[in-house]
Amino acid sequence: MHAVINAALPIFALIFTGYVCAKLKLLGDRAIDSLNRFAVYLALPTLLFGAMARITIEQISQAGFALAFAGGIAAPFLVAFLMARRRKLRVAQASIEGLDAGYANVGFMGIPLCLLVFGDSSIPAAVIATLFTACLLFAASIMLIEADLRRVGSWRYTLRNVLLSAARNPLLIGPAAGLTVGMAGFSLPAPVERSVLLLGGAASPVALVCIGLFLAQERMARDIKTVAVLVGLKLIVQPAVTAVLAFYVFTMPPIWSHAAVLLGALPIGSGPFVLAALYGLEANVTSGAILLSHLCSVVTVSLLVAWLG
Repeated sequence: MHAVINAALPIFALIFTGYVCAKLKLLGDRAIDSLNRFAVYLALPTLLFGAMARITIEQISQAGFALAFAGGIAAPFLVAFLMARRRKLRVAQASIEGLDAGYANVGFMGIPLCLLVFGDSSIPAAVIATLFTACLLFAASIMLIEADLRRVGSWRYTLRNVLLSAARNPLLIGPAAGLTVGMAGFSLPAPVERSVLLLGGAASPVALVCIGLFLAQERMARDIKTVAVLVGLKLIVQPAVTAVLAFYVFTMPPIWSHAAVLLGALPIGSGPFVLAALYGLEANVTSGAILLSHLCSVVTVSLLVAWLG
């Protein structure tokens, strides 16, 4: 539990910092929009670019791990998406709830936790999990949202608008550019790499402070049942599906299978909130689910660490 608390405490601290700043009027109502735009247009694309630019062939050769982790993401995403559609939510909003159920906090919490529990040999697994979560899952959600919000006229016209919008989206441009650099075998010059690390490192802290600012506006979700279901899908269903796939379906070294389950069990990251704010979608369920999932994960992830250890 000590390792989990050490990984989760900074997250609570940043959310609480944003909450206090809002209550003390240190940051006004426009701060959420400004800080969120900073995260979306600068910090997060830079973080994704840096992650993809450092990818190696060896890191993407563990097909079993990739499929197990992807299956663990897909199952809760699909369940949450379909449940939201049954409640008559539009596709864009349902995509955010699907993202809530499948978006693990692998970058901000997963990498340091894997280091503490498994050591340096687990870092490639954490990097791949970060790429799947922050790039592929994000890209799929963005495409669904864009397709829904830009559904005008014929399907050809809609498809054209979606593709054009996606091509201009910094959250897709960043990782695509990084993948190009990484697969080409280029090394970033030291000053550029340092700049990428500095700017990309601001993404998660800024997003977490934004969540605190949002919570201070007293717009917490009234739909506690939905929040609880999303947290259950994230903390229980995702690691359970990942464990079945990693241990019984696909073949991989033990360190990879253990890391897959631990990374799948992490609480909800700040990505869904960032995306909801970017597109002007309802974010109160998401903010509540993020906070509750981190509180509950202190127990659930601690039990999992004890079992895997």
